[in-house]
Amino acid sequence: MSELHVVTGAGPVGWTVAQQLAEQGHSVRVLTRSGSGPEHPLIERRRVDVSKPDQLDDAFDGAVAVFHCIHGSAYSAKTWRAELPAAEKVVLDAAGRAGAVVVFPESLYSYGEVDQPMTEDMPRNATVGKLGVRAELLRAREASSTPTVSVIASDFFGPQVLTAHAGERMVPTILDGKTMRVIASLDQPHSFTYIPDYAAAMIAAAHDRSVWNTVLHAPTAPAVTQRQLIETFAAAGGVAAPKMSAIPVWVLRAAGVASSEAKELAETAYMFAKPFVIDSSRSEQKLGLAPTPLADAAKTTVEWWQARRG
Repeated sequence: MSELHVVTGAGPVGWTVAQQLAEQGHSVRVLTRSGSGPEHPLIERRRVDVSKPDQLDDAFDGAVAVFHCIHGSAYSAKTWRAELPAAEKVVLDAAGRAGAVVVFPESLYSYGEVDQPMTEDMPRNATVGKLGVRAELLRAREASSTPTVSVIASDFFGPQVLTAHAGERMVPTILDGKTMRVIASLDQPHSFTYIPDYAAAMIAAAHDRSVWNTVLHAPTAPAVTQRQLIETFAAAGGVAAPKMSAIPVWVLRAAGVASSEAKELAETAYMFAKPFVIDSSRSEQKLGLAPTPLADAAKTTVEWWQARRG
């Protein structure tokens, strides 16, 4: 019999993790409030609110691993702090009772503003806004008696990825030949993680006890500028690179006075205003994985968008 793996959430990360697990022959139970998720004979979809303790013991029964892939209902520190710590505690407690490891997708926010490539041994002690919330979540996982692995990725892209810098804001714009406007700078190096590589790292970590209770970096190809990423997507789609421009950070900050979305984007705009690079070489070696070459990842991503748009 295949081992049961539970995935909470069916956003791009949870969806991709569930798909890969099923394709590897594992039984998968996807838990969402709506009952959504990928369709596959080995995937069971249940309507479950994972923030409710009384719903999880049955949902986690028999699981060897839980991939906790939910996110906040809004992109703000206030919402994250109100929702995420309590939900994670509920999941950690229930997984502990079930004897399952919990694998978390994680961002680079907890490192704060740094001036060098980020490695796993650097401090993750950000204190401000959304960055501080992510650091607090990591500390709570470390303190839990339930085994955990947090797999950190940079801004991701790929099939299923919509609300991301390299998602619906970018790829359809490029394919339509419209002007592409990016945050902060077109020419600073920035790491982008391909979501199938992200999911593969999370699955490998769940199955390797030697990396439990650690923080890993998802396999991520060498950093590129946003200009280079746009040009790579254009080449993959067989279209000319579009006109490009950058929205200065000060413009976002000014707009943030009236727009909550602009305010939240301004808080993390430093990631695009100067080099923002993740070094995943150590974790790649531990997991026996390597990132997909950017051109190949871009081709698959563009094909997914083309199919989605008909």
